[in-house]
Amino acid sequence: PGAAPSAGQQQPPPQGGQQGTQGVRVPRTGARTVPRIRKARLRVAKADPWSVMKVSFLLSIALGICTVIAVAMLWMVMDSMGVFTTIGETITEATAAEGESGFDLVGFLSLSRVMLFTSIIALIDVVLATALATLGAFLYNLSAGFVGGVEVTLAEDE
Repeated sequence: PGAAPSAGQQQPPPQGGQQGTQGVRVPRTGARTVPRIRKARLRVAKADPWSVMKVSFLLSIALGICTVIAVAMLWMVMDSMGVFTTIGETITEATAAEGESGFDLVGFLSLSRVMLFTSIIALIDVVLATALATLGAFLYNLSAGFVGGVEVTLAEDE
């Protein structure tokens, strides 16, 4: 009878309206709970050059495709507005000599030639961006060995 209740049993309430020395926790009504924010400080100690190369390759291909599409759209809009024709006529008149026609800008800036040039530039960009990003990963790994890397604080709202 005088033994303390075990963890699975509850203590009976005090009898006779008396308050016991052990306080009973009563939840407050209307009390707001403040959301707890968990934070973690992490350090990026190493960047895997192989994964950096794969990601930069895919991103540079996407950028190259966007570049080719943007140049094609811009060329079509400018051609439908007559920009090449107007500038071409002016350049032809300015470069014409007696008995010879001037420089043909419309023929030089044809869609096929512009798209070929844009594709070559996009291909060079893919190779250079991939190589530079991979080289950047190697350089980051070297410098992270000296200074410890980049510290990042992540926070999570509950």
